[in-house]
Amino acid sequence: MSDITLTTAIALCIAAALAGWIDAVVGGGGLLLLPALLIGLPDLSPTYALGTNKAVAVTGTSIAAVTYTRRAPVDVRLALRLGALALTASAGGALFASAVEKRVLQPLIMVMLLAVATFVVLRPQFGTAHTDRVPSRRRTAAALLVVGLGIGFYDGILGPGTGTFLVIALAALLHMNMLNASATAKVVNVGTNLGALAVFTAHGTVLWQLAPFMAVFNMAGGWAGAHMALRRGSGFIRVVLLVVVTGLVARLAYDQWWT
Repeated sequence: MSDITLTTAIALCIAAALAGWIDAVVGGGGLLLLPALLIGLPDLSPTYALGTNKAVAVTGTSIAAVTYTRRAPVDVRLALRLGALALTASAGGALFASAVEKRVLQPLIMVMLLAVATFVVLRPQFGTAHTDRVPSRRRTAAALLVVGLGIGFYDGILGPGTGTFLVIALAALLHMNMLNASATAKVVNVGTNLGALAVFTAHGTVLWQLAPFMAVFNMAGGWAGAHMALRRGSGFIRVVLLVVVTGLVARLAYDQWWT
């Protein structure tokens, strides 16, 4: 990729930093980073954009996960179990990514996101109040299936809004507040990114000439976003969640009907 101009490289690095901040707070950084790669490099194949996005995103989610687990109460054992399942499921999803008609799935994703936004708006206390309730074995098993396998597979095969879905699922199934859900989601998201990245790397669809530079900025954004979320708490994360969901729906609608 020797034809990348310095201006384009700088713009992509800034986009990576902003995406890292969004991902660290509530997920959804791909909403910014994937379009940035495709716009900045118009001749880039979508498969290369997906692979490069994973190579960049895994660094930001990793630094955010470490930051969260040091300062927020996270059930590390549960998070690692979910992450291990998500890694495997994401790799499986990535193998099928090129065979799926994304325009069929996008309307379904938009409906799901709109349902999430409606639920959060109508339930203002959802994910904001701390709870000491220990989830039942049934709920834990449901989380392993929905979060580890379901959302993990989705991240590999398509991806937009994975972090957002993780936060909502963890808060709903395991009675976590938004802060704990976001912290746990980062650990799981590391798994989904690694699983998909392994497949994209094996297929040679990662721009390693560019990804390391973007990754440094993504890590900085992830560090800053995690610290801000820890300082401001669940209420702040809830607001960012609604903004990101709105943006995801708008982006998917644009891709579906105006491109």
